[in-house]
Amino acid sequence: MSKLKQMTVFMYVVKLGSITKAAEKLDVSKSVVSQHLKQLESELAVTLLKRTTRKQSLTTAGEHFYQQCCTMHELAEQAWQDAQQLQVSPQGLIKITAPHALMDHLVLPALHEVFHAYPDVELELISHDGRSDLMQEGIDIAIRVGESKISNLKQKRIGDFRDVLCGSLQTVKACERDIEILKMDNIRYVANHWQEKSIHHTFTHKKGSLNKACTQSCELSFKTHHKANTLPTCLSMLEQGFGVGIIPDFIFAKHTHALTELLPDYQLNKVNVYALHSYQAAVPIGVTMAIAAIAKRLG
Repeated sequence: MSKLKQMTVFMYVVKLGSITKAAEKLDVSKSVVSQHLKQLESELAVTLLKRTTRKQSLTTAGEHFYQQCCTMHELAEQAWQDAQQLQVSPQGLIKITAPHALMDHLVLPALHEVFHAYPDVELELISHDGRSDLMQEGIDIAIRVGESKISNLKQKRIGDFRDVLCGSLQTVKACERDIEILKMDNIRYVANHWQEKSIHHTFTHKKGSLNKACTQSCELSFKTHHKANTLPTCLSMLEQGFGVGIIPDFIFAKHTHALTELLPDYQLNKVNVYALHSYQAAVPIGVTMAIAAIAKRLG
């Protein structure tokens, strides 16, 4: 660090023509500047600057060293400006991971909306239902369902959604009698890969439709009959009548032509969504913009 400081001091002494002007520029005393020059020449074991009471001149070694000091200073200034520019206009690589259920229907549309006008932004997207190591894998943002207990990450709740228990109209019609008499083993359940063999759902009644014949809540338990490792496959199986299962409400809303709710008067509890990142100080503007866009889309 001291070498870079000495090189900067030397550059200003040469560029401004005197120790006095260099001291004024750097806002230090003349003795500090003189000390830096003396220490620099001592460590290099070479004379860089010939000085008299009236003028100063560079040696051959000093001229060559001065040019390199100027190059170093220009690179440092450019690096500083580039870093500041990243906080003004998003650019460069932004690596984002999100669960399969959220990536295509939530994250992708949000990112397109916010970054389509910024051609210098490069996106690397990873659909993954697991818990990636953000630091080890160089991930800028992780969108996750449920709160994380990892203390070294910054996390922010950005919204919520509800899963909807649904199936094709024909499937739901066939299940209504079994639901009424609680013959759950007769109902084929299409599970996402992260769900267990035994499925338990707790429902609360939707506001505005409760009457004396309805209960405030109900609970249903199923056994997994089919399982899919991706949401699109699970969705397709539901539409084609393989059984009933849950999908997020924002996806269900786009497939009401093919799917219907099994319990239209009841709803599952909200599921919180969080955005996580590992930045401890200034967060890059691209990361901030991406999180805000996803939160807006979720909301």
